[in-house]
Amino acid sequence: MSQKSPTRIPAHTRHLAVQLSATRRGARLARLLTERQLDAWGEPYGAAAQVVAELASNAVRHGRVQGRDFRLRLKLRVDRTLRVEVTDARGDRVPCVPDPVAGDAEGGRGLLIVEAYADRWGVTQAPAGAKTVWAELALA
Repeated sequence: MSQKSPTRIPAHTRHLAVQLSATRRGARLARLLTERQLDAWGEPYGAAAQVVAELASNAVRHGRVQGRDFRLRLKLRVDRTLRVEVTDARGDRVPCVPDPVAGDAEGGRGLLIVEAYADRWGVTQAPAGAKTVWAELALA
């Protein structure tokens, strides 16, 4: 049986948005969904999966509010730039990149990974006191 090469899906259909529970399981599912969706689109997913894993993990760890979920959104533009957005319920807790030289802290390095993989990233306020942490990656 011969294998077919992945078929490119038209750009106007390259969008995913999903609400996930603000748990470790939800964060893990965000990464798996990213891998599967990008694979279905015929795109590489290694770097994007790392970025989603870190942003989803941060949403669960630092952005969790009892009874509220987080949202993962993937948008693949025609120029093959992937925008990853993770929206959580804690708009009052804005992330910042730690100084890589300072301290021996066990945590706080996730955004260094995001910064390494992403071409750019940032934070925007979202409705209802929430925030969206986003990153853009060129899938060349």
